[in-house]
Order: sequence, then C-alpha cells, then structure tokens
Amino acid sequence: MAQHSDDVVESVAMQLISSDASVLPVTAELSYRASDPYTVRAVFSSPQSTSVWLIGRDLLVQGMLADADDPAGNGDVQVWRDEDPLFVLISLTGIEGSALLAAPADAVEHFITRTEDLVAIGAESDRMEGELTALIAALLTA
Repeated sequence: MAQHSDDVVESVAMQLISSDASVLPVTAELSYRASDPYTVRAVFSSPQSTSVWLIGRDLLVQGMLADADDPAGNGDVQVWRDEDPLFVLISLTGIEGSALLAAPADAVEHFITRTEDLVAIGAESDRMEGELTALIAALLTA
C-alpha cells in the first residue's frame, strides 16, 4: 500500500500464542487512512501465512482500557490489556479458526496517537461527509 500524507503505517512485532502456549513471531502492518477514518487495516504476516483484517479504530482504543473479564468487541475481533501491562491481546476469530496475538502496548498506543494526529477521535464523520454526499446523490439518481 502506497503511503500518503493522510496515512499512518506502522510495523509492529507481535507474538501468536498457540493453544499449547507456544509462541510464534508475527509481524503486523497496521495502516490507517484519513479517507477511511473508522478503520485500521491489519496485515499479519508470518513465514507460513498472511492474513488481512479490518479492525475498528475505536475498538483498538477501547481495548487499550479493557481487561480479560470485559474485552472490547463482541464479534470476530476482541482486544484487551494483558495481566502484564506491557502487552495488549488481540483475539481474531474467522472461518479458518481463531488466533490470539500479544502486541506491545506502547507500539499500539503510538500507532493510535499517530492516527489521532490525523483524525481526532469523534471527528471521523467529518471526514466522511463528501463520500456520504456522493453516495446519497448516486442513490437519488439511480
């Protein structure tokens, strides 16, 4: 993905925690576009595979404050702080199975802060005004 001035792209070293508690290294490329202000695109890569997920930015923000007893998210993606405050956990559930990833909390916080520099939390809809106007116009002329 080509990076523009209205993009934030950050590579984060994470750990995939398997069901037997073994840990495999995974690289996550987190990307955020001001033109799509609600969404974080996460590309998880390991030597064996690559997986792309779309995660709500607000879900990441809420997950930084959540714990295992009450994680942020109630669908395919859940996020919460680990008992070790240095990590945030991300649970992904899909057709092919589920994954639990541990990410350094400071790296995720840094990424979120950089996205907030582009689009403040709560101001996402301001960025969508042009797209919504075009969609409404297209629907009315169809």
